[in-house]
Amino acid sequence: MPFYLYVKSGSYTVLQVVEALGSSLENPEPRTRARGIQLLSQVLLQCHSLLLEKEVVHLILFYENRLKDHHLVIPSVLQGLRALSLCVSLPPGLAVSVLKAIFQEVHVQSLPQVDRHTVYSIITNFMRTREEELKGLGADFTFGFIQVMDGEKDPRNLLVAFHIVHDLISRDYSLGPFVEELFEVTSCYFPIDFTPPPNDPHGIQREDLILSLRAVLASTPRFAEFLLPLLIEKVDSEILSAKLDSLQTLNACCSVYGQKELKDFLPSLWASVRREVFQTASERVEAEGLAALHSLTACLSRSVLRADAEDLLDSFLSNILQDCRHHLCEPDMKLVWPSAKLLQAAAGASARACDHITSNVLPLLLEQFHKHSQSNQRRTILEMILGFLKLQQKWSCEDKDERPLSGFKDQLCSLVFMALTDPNTQLQLVGIRTLTVLGAQPGLLSSGDLELAVGHLYRLSFLEEESQSCRVAALEASGTLATLYPLAFSSHLVPKLAEELCLGESDLARGDGPTKHSQHLCCLQALSAVSTHPSLVKETLPLLLQHLCQMNKGNMAAGPNEVIAVCQSLQQVAEKCQLDPESCWYFHQTAIPCLLALAVQASMPGKEHSVLRKVLLEDEVLAAMVSVIGTATTHLSPDLAAQSVTRIVPLFLDGNISFLPENSFPCRFQPFQDGSSGQRRLVALLMAFVCSLPRNVEIPQLNQLMRELLELSCCDSCPFSSTAAAKCFAGLLNKHPAGQQLDEFLQLAVDKVEAGLGSGPCRTQAFTLLLWVTKALLLRYHPLSSCLTDRLMGLLSDPELGPAAADGFSLLMSDCTDVLTRAGHAEVRIMFRQRFFTDNVPALVQGFHAAPQDVKPNYLKGLSHVLNRLPKPVLLPELPTLLSLLLEALSCPDSVVQLSTLSCLQPLLLEAPQVMSLHIDTLVTKFLNLSSSPSMAVRIAALQCMHALTRLPTPVLLPYKPQVIRALAKPLDDKKRLVRKEAVSARGEWFLLGSPGS
Repeated sequence: MPFYLYVKSGSYTVLQVVEALGSSLENPEPRTRARGIQLLSQVLLQCHSLLLEKEVVHLILFYENRLKDHHLVIPSVLQGLRALSLCVSLPPGLAVSVLKAIFQEVHVQSLPQVDRHTVYSIITNFMRTREEELKGLGADFTFGFIQVMDGEKDPRNLLVAFHIVHDLISRDYSLGPFVEELFEVTSCYFPIDFTPPPNDPHGIQREDLILSLRAVLASTPRFAEFLLPLLIEKVDSEILSAKLDSLQTLNACCSVYGQKELKDFLPSLWASVRREVFQTASERVEAEGLAALHSLTACLSRSVLRADAEDLLDSFLSNILQDCRHHLCEPDMKLVWPSAKLLQAAAGASARACDHITSNVLPLLLEQFHKHSQSNQRRTILEMILGFLKLQQKWSCEDKDERPLSGFKDQLCSLVFMALTDPNTQLQLVGIRTLTVLGAQPGLLSSGDLELAVGHLYRLSFLEEESQSCRVAALEASGTLATLYPLAFSSHLVPKLAEELCLGESDLARGDGPTKHSQHLCCLQALSAVSTHPSLVKETLPLLLQHLCQMNKGNMAAGPNEVIAVCQSLQQVAEKCQLDPESCWYFHQTAIPCLLALAVQASMPGKEHSVLRKVLLEDEVLAAMVSVIGTATTHLSPDLAAQSVTRIVPLFLDGNISFLPENSFPCRFQPFQDGSSGQRRLVALLMAFVCSLPRNVEIPQLNQLMRELLELSCCDSCPFSSTAAAKCFAGLLNKHPAGQQLDEFLQLAVDKVEAGLGSGPCRTQAFTLLLWVTKALLLRYHPLSSCLTDRLMGLLSDPELGPAAADGFSLLMSDCTDVLTRAGHAEVRIMFRQRFFTDNVPALVQGFHAAPQDVKPNYLKGLSHVLNRLPKPVLLPELPTLLSLLLEALSCPDSVVQLSTLSCLQPLLLEAPQVMSLHIDTLVTKFLNLSSSPSMAVRIAALQCMHALTRLPTPVLLPYKPQVIRALAKPLDDKKRLVRKEAVSARGEWFLLGSPGS
């Protein structure tokens, strides 16, 4: 039993241990004394918290005396002192005594690494607990530590030493006359060139040492006179890592330096930074150089000036301008961008710097824009102007008496409008971005400029398909500027769009061609794009709804695509309204009743139906309306949602149509009570609403609603309606609080499923209900989800439902878009996929092995769906046991299984190369076979996997190189361009395999 356990148990005191070790501690043989002291030190390390003050005093005196002993004894003595440095009961003055003894008696750098580390630990412990005592030593403590650290080479010790130096400076210990010595003893390691050995157990990285040393060098302005020349020397060297480290360190120093420290070095610093940006071949060095220039300018900007002091910022910026501005005027424009980057880096540092540089550079750039006639050159100049405008925007929040851009606003607007009318698409794009930034700054666009700008944006929003990027940019700019200038867009854009919409209605009525349809689509997109201000929403939303109503009333040739386009625009408006509660409620109470009224009207039986009425009941159109209603509901406050739910639920349960506009219908609306097929389809709209409500909104007549949904979900007359009812039921289950009512609903659902899964016409509908209820419970970790998942697994062997059950695992693991979403306030636990994997994959694997041959593909498909949607960090540890099944899945004739498995394997080839290398022969064979699959998607995925194979260790791949290159020649002639593209990419990588530099 170790000695320290006797001490901890109270059987012995530390002094009794000392007495017991007396003969060893006083033995004339150094090795024996060392063993005795080592044993005592081990006891102290374990029991230092039990020591009394009197015991600590005696032990300190003993250990200090032993520092003069033989060198074999010293390591054990230091371990004892480390234990004593941790004592809470250490009397005042002893910490100083111990350190003085170490500084005087021990030549630290002659000790082994572990003993040097012990000394650093003693110092660290005392600095943490006895700071004021150590500060009483004054500069002697600093000098003593310098002697301890001088010559240290081990990275483990350097990390601790750098930390001590940082604390010396940051905690205001006295450095006295030893500032330069302290700098020298640390800066001799700059720049760090340490490379950790392979399989280093200590885990110390080069970056750790770099950051620790940088924290020291940048911790005090007193190092500036020594450090800045060193940094300039290293920046000017030819070593890339030294350049990067020096520029990053300079960047860090600028946060603690002032004008005084930088003054004498500014010309040299600027020359070094300028040279790196102008001449370097490294983007990283350029980026760090620009960051350093930014920090230098920021440092000079924030320094407080005396009345008689020289303004270093002004002179520094003047030097930058002098060296850069003439490059902006060079005909070949060779150094235009480097010069602009330097100027913008400095200008971005402060409002003062920005004003100084902008006021000098902007006139020059405006002049150059007009001097150059080529669009590409103009684009370059306008991009530079845009950079300075963005910087002005950054500092525009500061109060300024004068704004530098005010004097150039007419020239800037003229230049932007020239760019917007230029035939060059790239110049137009930069013009649009510049207009957006100009408009974001107050006072730069007059009412006349705004009218012109809106006109240009209107024109650009209707560009042909070839200028898609410009059209998208114009729509985005319209949205941004409409937020700032709603009146201008209301006066000059919305009326034009309304007129265009009317023309579009006429064109649709005449059945005009695709060009008119494209313009109609552009108009809808423009209306939704500018709906970024509450006042504009009140103009654009009625226009969109009126357009939909006109399509319903007229005889225009409105197909599903036209209606879906309107719904997509409505959804985009709804998304923009989510940011403003007032607009959100306005949209909801305006758009939802209108959409419901149109849908209800379309669902009514009648001999005369407009073209649109049939269209409104099509699956894809109802899906588009579902998106609008869901988006309009998710961000409602609970109070407003409660108002809305009391109208919409009674509409579907009781046929209460009083809140709908134009609510004169030929018969009652009863989707659940023997309603027509058309009426039942509208349950999807109910689903969109109730499944997007906040969880704390009470739904009226919930019991009746759930029973009606359950009944409809197993009705075989309309698959669309039954699926919508099942999803709605599941969405409400997921949000329902635990309790008796939830248990009753679940029992009803289980009974309905079991009854439906028996022989009969409703098996598919019952299976769909099972799937959605399982997902609803799985997401919230309800205990019943396990039983339902087992029931689903049992169906994998069902001759009729087996393939659908396999695909059901994809639904369980995927994110939905219309119900059971986090955005729709569903209860979705963050780790549900991982839990499902852990609970169910073993059963899937076991079921696969036990299943008949004709059923195995169902298990493989279900497994591939689960694995394909599982986070890769969860899958990687299980990969060795599952890989054989995944490889078998590649032989399954079902292309869905093949594609899902390939999608799962591709990232694993990159993330688990060692495991995958063990199966290289099988992988190559199967991937090459699938590259000739009848399915284009499978061919593409197989070729992508062949490409990913090249990331495996080269020696493993080289034997297969000739075979693969020959086999990949065939897909080079594939009839599909996307397949040929992947084949070229994969074959090229295999060609390069094993070549030098690959």
